[in-house]
Amino acid sequence: MKKTALSLGILTAFMVNAQSIKTTIDLVNVKDDKVAVMMEFPKMKSGDVKFHFPKTVPGTYSVDDYGRFVEGVKFIDNKGKEIPFTKVNDNTYALKNAQNLSKVTYLVNDSFDDEMDESKHKAVFSPSGTDIEAGKVYLINTHGFIGYIDNMQDVPYQLVVKKPTDFYGTTALVDQDKSESTDTYTLANYAKVTDSPLMYTKPDYITFNAGGMDLVLGVYSPTGKYKAADFKENLEKMVVAQKKFLGDMNTNKKYAIMLYLAGNEEPHIKGFGALEHHESTSVVLPEMMPKEAIDKTLTDVVSHEFFHTVNPLKTHSEEIHYFDYADPKMSQHLWMYEGGTEYFANLFQIQEGLITKDEFLQRMSEKIANSKNYNDTMPFTVMSKNVLKDEYKDQYRNVYEKGTLLAMCLDIELRKLSNGEMGYRDMIRKLSQRFGENKPFKDDKLIDELVAVTGYPQVKDFYNKYIAGDQPTPYAQYLNMAGVETKKQETPPIFWFIRDPQQTGYDEKDNAFVFDESSAQSSFAKSIGLKITDKIVALDGKTINIQNIQAFIEYSRTIKEGQNVTVTVLRKNGDKTDKIDLKGKAVLDKMTVETLAFKTNPTPAEKKLQDQWLTGKK
Repeated sequence: MKKTALSLGILTAFMVNAQSIKTTIDLVNVKDDKVAVMMEFPKMKSGDVKFHFPKTVPGTYSVDDYGRFVEGVKFIDNKGKEIPFTKVNDNTYALKNAQNLSKVTYLVNDSFDDEMDESKHKAVFSPSGTDIEAGKVYLINTHGFIGYIDNMQDVPYQLVVKKPTDFYGTTALVDQDKSESTDTYTLANYAKVTDSPLMYTKPDYITFNAGGMDLVLGVYSPTGKYKAADFKENLEKMVVAQKKFLGDMNTNKKYAIMLYLAGNEEPHIKGFGALEHHESTSVVLPEMMPKEAIDKTLTDVVSHEFFHTVNPLKTHSEEIHYFDYADPKMSQHLWMYEGGTEYFANLFQIQEGLITKDEFLQRMSEKIANSKNYNDTMPFTVMSKNVLKDEYKDQYRNVYEKGTLLAMCLDIELRKLSNGEMGYRDMIRKLSQRFGENKPFKDDKLIDELVAVTGYPQVKDFYNKYIAGDQPTPYAQYLNMAGVETKKQETPPIFWFIRDPQQTGYDEKDNAFVFDESSAQSSFAKSIGLKITDKIVALDGKTINIQNIQAFIEYSRTIKEGQNVTVTVLRKNGDKTDKIDLKGKAVLDKMTVETLAFKTNPTPAEKKLQDQWLTGKK
């Protein structure tokens, strides 16, 4: 029996390898920060083929054109001769009479080095990008290294990574060989390839079990300031709370976190955050952050990505399930995929005791203020469906502000309708049971499915008004139902550029403060001729970047009445942008800000709804 089983196993392995696309990534022979990749194909079924790199990938919602980082492409037949091709665009190569295509070879440049030069392209968001630093670190978001052939996306891939013997690969994938110099992974299809990031560096990782799930955290800290063990306590506490919050909605048995801490040396990275996958997440943060700030950010950011294991990774529409990497069709439902997930990332913290009720309310208050920087009447479904287009993409960040608030209001609405028996989490659980990872729903039928799983037609009214419609969401009305009131509060005199500082936005591309055109200017702004469309890049020579925003704000608070001040702005001037200095004497204004507060004497009904909402108990 053993001999027969072994023979069948060898035969099966041979058949899989014969029909798989063997892809080799060479991290040993790296030259000029370029990595060699070779893809070997099974026999072609068609003479005319198209070979692609992704235009975009799930979870990014931006056009990144990963093929632009590839050079020296050669298609080779089974006799070792090059096959001529036509380069259709940055991402696509067309071949005719390619029945004998055997392999393709090329070199990959990393996207991190491209982040500071956006003259031709918008920079790739760092957690979905790639970094190649020989002898230090390789961040391998696989969609930036590996392509695919039309109609062969469902062919298995065998991924072989040649690595320095003293390097360790953090990934959720299972290494299938025992060699110190190569790691070998088997992936079911191209979708699984793009779902499986890896980070190779000298070993700094921890593994532990949390809530019945095996978790690995790998850390790259360029100066050695941090070690993986530094974050274990906070991470373990967070994951246990998440697993408890999700219950049977999450079935993960393993999860990998690749934490890349960016230093002050090149590459100068500015796209901090994370990107979700079924069994892992890649995270990029600045190494200069204090440990307490990293712990907090990991709780907020990684919990968001982990909650994506429910939505959209395991509950999604056909646009995501059958994702077209070359010509992506976007879903209407970022309000749920991103907004609902961000809501979960905050709600679980209050329900599992990681933050206080007041802290939770403060977060929602900030999201209301931040949402005012966007178009509040633009239907979210329209924005979501068209998010890759220029006229809509600037509204994308609102999915984390208004999208969260939509989920919050729907949560309160469901609790009210069901006398506390059902909330947003229950609705998503029922939806995941109705569909799941391998059964997508039709994009334009989601609202009917939500009505079906909740039993409340009022959900459709909410959807048509505030998600698919152009009516601003009445946050105060919903919060009032749960014993929360909106208060206007006047601050002591302060120095700033608009009357409501909470309406200040941040432009990552230009490292600048920006303002909604409906914002009321401060007295100082008017006195120096600041336009509401100006982008503020410096104050008294102190420039702004993602790492020093708080220090910039603290400096602004030291400015006294009548002090000489210079504000440096970027101002549109026809087709060009001018950088100009505006000078004047500081004027301090009393500002009016809106805050949320729990009512001192809520009605019994309001208090009951509030308790059900914030505790999750029925």
